[in-house]
Amino acid sequence: MDGMRAPVGVRDTVRQELVARQLDEQIAGRFPVGQRLRVLDVGMGRGVQALRLARAGHSVTGLESDAELLRVAREALATEPEGIRERVKLIEGDGRETGVHFLPGSFDVVLCHGVLMYVEEPDPMLAGLARMLAPGGLLSLLVRNADALAMRPGLTGDFGAALEAFDSPTYTNDLGLTVRADRLDALRATLAGIAAPLHAWYGIRVFTDNVADGTELPAGELERVLTLEDRAGRTDPYRGIAALLHLCGVRG
Repeated sequence: MDGMRAPVGVRDTVRQELVARQLDEQIAGRFPVGQRLRVLDVGMGRGVQALRLARAGHSVTGLESDAELLRVAREALATEPEGIRERVKLIEGDGRETGVHFLPGSFDVVLCHGVLMYVEEPDPMLAGLARMLAPGGLLSLLVRNADALAMRPGLTGDFGAALEAFDSPTYTNDLGLTVRADRLDALRATLAGIAAPLHAWYGIRVFTDNVADGTELPAGELERVLTLEDRAGRTDPYRGIAALLHLCGVRG
């Protein structure tokens, strides 16, 4: 589900690039340099992060329930050199059923980006993801920030929708679907309860969430935007009002 079918532009670039930087930072801080990690990407979507990690030398398994997204990911993989293709395994399957496909402790890193908003009861799924991790393994979650749902409509002048957002855990996404958001404190408690306590968290798209889909910028301006978003996503109080939250838990 990661990167569904929205046009690629500033918003998607900010999301993918910042998540990549933050993942690399967390991996570098937890694992020896040069170690080839076993990575599971649940709801991998178009496979952006999966392919990036495979290019970095890791062994990556992508799990995706959407047949069309899986097709796109397979087409992208087919253009990679043989050495990279050999490190990637793509499976059609639901992230709520990881125990059907894999043994506990099979992975060093588990990604679940842009998926929880489609899951009505996320706690059982998160517990299943944590079981996939070896001790000391990294769980990376990307979720919609329920504490900031009023920001997008409020900043566009839709004040009625902004008021309603304070009292609702759901929102309408870019595909026109009504989906749910998550609160940092609730996820912090869940991660502690599944023995993968929160180690670090970042905000994603503090300033660019209202940019029109597909908007592109010159390279120099885009790099300034990425620098701005990267700093804001690490700095209080800005990160708390980001559209998305990137949470990293560590398996005890």
